[in-house]
Amino acid sequence: MTDLILGIEIGGTKLQLSLGTPEGEIVASTKGFVDVSTGSVGIRQWLLEQIPNFIGSSGYSNSRIAAIGCGFGGPIDQRRGRVLKSVQIKGWKDFPLKEWFEEAFKLPTWIENDSNAATWGEYCLGFGVGCQHFFYTNIGSGVGGGFVLNGSLFDREGFGAGEFGHTYVPNLINQKLSEPVKIENICSGWAIEQRLRQPGYVPASSLLYMLADGNVGQISTSNLGEAAQQGDTFALAEIDLVAHALGIGLANVLCLTNVERIAIGGGVSNLGELLIDRVRKYTDQYIFVISEGRYQIQRSFLGESIVVVGAILLASKLL
Repeated sequence: MTDLILGIEIGGTKLQLSLGTPEGEIVASTKGFVDVSTGSVGIRQWLLEQIPNFIGSSGYSNSRIAAIGCGFGGPIDQRRGRVLKSVQIKGWKDFPLKEWFEEAFKLPTWIENDSNAATWGEYCLGFGVGCQHFFYTNIGSGVGGGFVLNGSLFDREGFGAGEFGHTYVPNLINQKLSEPVKIENICSGWAIEQRLRQPGYVPASSLLYMLADGNVGQISTSNLGEAAQQGDTFALAEIDLVAHALGIGLANVLCLTNVERIAIGGGVSNLGELLIDRVRKYTDQYIFVISEGRYQIQRSFLGESIVVVGAILLASKLL
């Protein structure tokens, strides 16, 4: 029988468990959600409870599971298998995550930054197939990124690279160009919703009020997309703002690396072509001549499974 690998995603919002083949084919999945108030302790308790339950209900025996691959939402020291810190969830600083998994579940474990895992998954089985130089960015509760250069995942000796969300662009929100801001603080799902929920930010004429039943504190990114689909002027302008910041950032990525393909994933990418087409427009506006006509931007092909697929593919190296 073919060995299976347990793929795990630990994000700032989402938790996901999947069983897959070493080739990245997912055969069973389940997910949960992070309770920020319980921090890292709550996440580890969820894993201890849910992993045995998930495997037991999957129809596959424990004896078939040969390794664990985990994509962690934050900077890590991959070679030591330790979390450096989480910028979203308390309690992860310098945590020995690889050691914890191996002690708890008695399986060899590969730990990877979630964006790097997603990058490798999308490169091997998604939009990156067939190219040598590739960049992926996930725009979810935070903004991350990862590179494949010359066909290999580039992670700076295990400490990561491609931290796209922590690069700076002009402040397009208040037009204070002397106060640049991180891409993550404009474009992440959390940043978008924080803006939309500020009293007075959304005009009373916007469809967003109706879609949120008049409760500004409940406006979501999905509401933003729905309003834009219906032609709401404010919603379309807000998506354009996000796309503009992303386009500046991606033009800088291209100027430095001249990758062939760029994939955009994460929950904010669910805005679809309303976002992606505008990102293409702004990226094209700012690129240098070396990239003109030589790159493509597309929404990620792998969707919500992208992190666990990449983690499983990386963990297959342990077999």
